[in-house]
Amino acid sequence: MKKQTKRILRIVLLIGTITSMFFVPWILVWAWILPLPDTVQEQVNDAIDHGFDGVIVYVDESGKPPAFYAAGWHDRKNKIPADPQALFKIASISKLYVAVAVTKLVYDGRLSLDKTLADYFPELVGRIENAEEITLKMMVQHRSGIPNYTDAHNYWVSPRESNKERLELALDLPANFEPGEDYGYSNTNYLLIRELIDKVVGYSYHQYIKEEILIPLELNNTFSSLSEVNIDNVMSGYYVGYDSDLKTDKQGMLATAEDVGIFLRALNDGSLFDEGEQAIYSSIYVYEHTGLIPGYQSIAKYHKDIDTVVIQFMNTTDFEGYNWNLSEIVYSRIVKILRRQKSL
Repeated sequence: MKKQTKRILRIVLLIGTITSMFFVPWILVWAWILPLPDTVQEQVNDAIDHGFDGVIVYVDESGKPPAFYAAGWHDRKNKIPADPQALFKIASISKLYVAVAVTKLVYDGRLSLDKTLADYFPELVGRIENAEEITLKMMVQHRSGIPNYTDAHNYWVSPRESNKERLELALDLPANFEPGEDYGYSNTNYLLIRELIDKVVGYSYHQYIKEEILIPLELNNTFSSLSEVNIDNVMSGYYVGYDSDLKTDKQGMLATAEDVGIFLRALNDGSLFDEGEQAIYSSIYVYEHTGLIPGYQSIAKYHKDIDTVVIQFMNTTDFEGYNWNLSEIVYSRIVKILRRQKSL
């Protein structure tokens, strides 16, 4: 009986092991275990083999001129190669710029991190739960509990173009959690913060960001919307399984990888701030970010150990698959290559 029981257990374990093999994301395993290339350009080229249409990478290593890398297509239909100077929809990376704007307005005394949503938008009391307890600081840090409007059913099938329409998707819903009690990423927070900046400065938050960030840093290739740019300069965006080019969808800020890199360097080394401002920023937000919307995904980080900024843009997305995970693997391998080169 004991021998028979052991035999049955072995068979069950073998069947379980074989079955589990079908659920292993082999595409990720393969991307991870491949031998590390010698150069960043080789790794960027390899990314195309993982199903990305186009890739742009910008590297700013301290003491060296910036380096630009690209592979794949800028425009798949017209067979235009990827251009490292192309404009790209940076999605949620734009939250870094908004957080800097909040910092400067707080330092100037025009905003208070402790004032509540009810103080700034009394009309939202009763429409957003806990409006009287949600502070500006909580909103910046995604600790407000306000529902995320992009979580609305099928939001990305037909995205709303106006802030009013977007906000409506988050009104009259129960809070995700009590203010300050948890963390929950919500684009609604930053929609309201952008509206607040408009209200406080008396003009568009885009213009405020331009005056306080873009002009001082000479970021001439960062724009608030598609209406400001030549559409041919915008990298095409693709969603797996769809043939349409998504670059004409109106989805926030655009910039070149270089402009994002210059901004990120200034953010991290403090040169973006006037005296006293950086302490405020450090108390409310992070120094790196990622971005993801249909057709566009991006990673912007500063690596202190090698004093290097690495920006990565990829113009292919798939919210249901492993597409994002693959982009993170590619990014991590690029950083490994840079670390290895630094140690030589």
